[in-house]
Amino acid sequence: MNMALRVLTALALLIDAGVHIHLAPGYQAATPAGIGQGSLFLLESAAAVLAALYVLIRGSRASYAAALAVGLSAFAAVVLYRYVDVPAFGPFPAMFDPVWFFEKSLSAVAEALGSLLAGIGLARLSPKGPAGHPLRSAGQRTS
Repeated sequence: MNMALRVLTALALLIDAGVHIHLAPGYQAATPAGIGQGSLFLLESAAAVLAALYVLIRGSRASYAAALAVGLSAFAAVVLYRYVDVPAFGPFPAMFDPVWFFEKSLSAVAEALGSLLAGIGLARLSPKGPAGHPLRSAGQRTS
């Protein structure tokens, strides 16, 4: 079960990364100056690939936390910029895109599913202390 969860979490992140890599050139052309949306897509892709590899290799709480952070932040961004016209700020472009199309929908579903799976993985792995014993809170007595 653990390996299946790791593989599915990584697969969701890799689908997200693939979509962003595919879309990046078209979005960069629309904003050639500054950071550009295409550059942000490539940075998000890199983060998703790294988180996917981390989950596959380690399967630790930290890897699931990284996968959750990447997936949830990407999902929040796609939903935000779909429904809210956030203006450009600093070096970041305005990225309002008020339509759903196949690749965008695929990416959003992969991000949501990856976040859900990473959250499950994180919840399944309880914090462990030395020798695999659960950590005790400061006020607990030992028997």
